[in-house]
Amino acid sequence: MGRILRLDISGTPTSWLSREEAAVLYVKNLVQWEVGDKSLVIFGGTNRFTGKQSSLKISPVIATRGDSHRKKLVSGFNNRMLFRRDNYHCMYCGDKFSHAELTRDHVVPRAQGGLDIWENVVAACGKCNHFKADRTPEQAGMKLLAIPFRPNIFESMYLAQHTILADQMEYLEKQFSGKRIWKAA
Repeated sequence: MGRILRLDISGTPTSWLSREEAAVLYVKNLVQWEVGDKSLVIFGGTNRFTGKQSSLKISPVIATRGDSHRKKLVSGFNNRMLFRRDNYHCMYCGDKFSHAELTRDHVVPRAQGGLDIWENVVAACGKCNHFKADRTPEQAGMKLLAIPFRPNIFESMYLAQHTILADQMEYLEKQFSGKRIWKAA
């Protein structure tokens, strides 16, 4: 099992947890509600009087009380998240590429005052990015195939995690903006 999706009590994603971090929340009785099949079982020690081994079943999505140390995933990004947002397609030619074959392109180039923000960057293959150079798509005579956008917190949680379980994806995708189609990894 991958990481556990932690939500605040209202159901907003806050972080990805290791199974050990999730176990601590269970033991501290901070888990308020859960989503998904409790397929992860953590085994503890054996009781010397009964001879029984302790165990704890953990759901893939948990909502908790208390301080969640919410990460600001929506504002920050990296190329892996950007390429996943754009589904590993060049936003100019439309072809699909591997991570190593893609580059970050600034729609309004930095040389023209463009910012390094979600709304101004797209995945581009090396050939298209080189051809576009320090021009806007209009100046280069290129068509942008999709408008770049800032993912909401649910989309950011998807983009930040490499492996998403079906129960986690089902929970997250209900709040996706509909600007892209994403599938569980």
